[in-house]
Amino acid sequence: MSDLEIRSGGPVTVDTASLDAAAAGFTLVAAELDDAAAVFSGVAAELAGVMFADDDVARAIEADVAGFAQRARELAGRLREASAVYEIVELRAQLAAAEAGGDSTEIMRARVALLLARTADPDAARAAEVTLTQWRADAGAAFGGQVLALGMQAGPLALGALAVGLPVLGQAVAAHGGGTNDAGERLRGSSPPVTAVPLRQYGRGTAPASLAEAAARMPGAGEARVRVEKYTMPDGTRQFAVYIAGTQSATAGGEDPFDMRSNLELYGGETSASFASVVEALRAAGAGEGDAVHAFGHSQGGMIASRLATEGGFDTRTVVTFGSPVAADVGAGTLSVAVRHADDPVVALTGGGLAAPTGAAGSFVAERVADPRADLGDLLAPSHQMTAYTQTAGMLDRTTDPRMDAVRDVFADLSTAASVDTTLWGAARRDERVSRGAAGAG
Repeated sequence: MSDLEIRSGGPVTVDTASLDAAAAGFTLVAAELDDAAAVFSGVAAELAGVMFADDDVARAIEADVAGFAQRARELAGRLREASAVYEIVELRAQLAAAEAGGDSTEIMRARVALLLARTADPDAARAAEVTLTQWRADAGAAFGGQVLALGMQAGPLALGALAVGLPVLGQAVAAHGGGTNDAGERLRGSSPPVTAVPLRQYGRGTAPASLAEAAARMPGAGEARVRVEKYTMPDGTRQFAVYIAGTQSATAGGEDPFDMRSNLELYGGETSASFASVVEALRAAGAGEGDAVHAFGHSQGGMIASRLATEGGFDTRTVVTFGSPVAADVGAGTLSVAVRHADDPVVALTGGGLAAPTGAAGSFVAERVADPRADLGDLLAPSHQMTAYTQTAGMLDRTTDPRMDAVRDVFADLSTAASVDTTLWGAARRDERVSRGAAGAG
């Protein structure tokens, strides 16, 4: 999966009843074509007894029609086979969900249904097993292959640690709800005391012309943690774009709110100092309740961007995340774009993502393998770096996929602004100080 893949999000669902109905329809078509072929066969037989009559055309038409009938029967058979395979896969998914939820009644029902389906069609059961095995291999190949290669290069002790660490990672994801924020879910706890510190302010700005340009505006270098652009539109209304940095400190509870403590709090569904500092920066920049906001976030910033849509108090119309550890249901009124790398270990924390597509029309998930080669350089997680995500954003800009039109429309609308004012913000937990030196983001 080195090429960029764009999908609507959520798993692919199959209506087996529709497949069966389509199979029945093709069976009827085949029968009607058989009747038509018989008619032309009769015509050819009659012409054969007439002097100077050419029965070759009738027999050619008969052969063509008979061929179409056979193709219709084959297609009907394949649709029935597909329906049987998908039915078994769905029953296995229902059983796994019942076992995860501890519902003994549902577990028994799913087991009986699965046993009956396997007994009725052993070939479909075998095909379903092959399909699931291949899916698991493809889904984990990029990340798992790099982890294994890295462990082998680093030595047996590191490989042993990975063998223990990966299952623990999986358990942690499951314990936190699988790295998803469902509709209606809200952060727990009160807002911690923070201070958003203006670092640099300037006017005469412009809207990003592309997704790659928006990605390049992500703060994080130096002291900048949040970038807010205020757009004054020709009709006097205001819109805001906010760019939110990822985790900047491996410590927990220090001066910088964009640390591992905030990371774990957000992932666990608790209010963090980093989220509070972004809300404060937006409000200090002039964003009020109901003002239009377009949020872009990397990693931890992606979690914050999603939360702005669900509980920030703004009219968050766009959420674009790069390498976020959660998949969030931002609601039907928000354009949701999740940019991910299949070999990004942080993305693995989403635990497979949401069960259904989310966001406004045009929302999508874009994914690729950013660093196919496995080596010791993977210790620096190059697939999670913003530089790699900026490259992926550039690939999206160049795609002809119509789902990118909604993103382009956002930038086109912002480009009509009468003025653009930009402020870079640092952040600190209350009673801490952030120096006002030059920020490293432009």
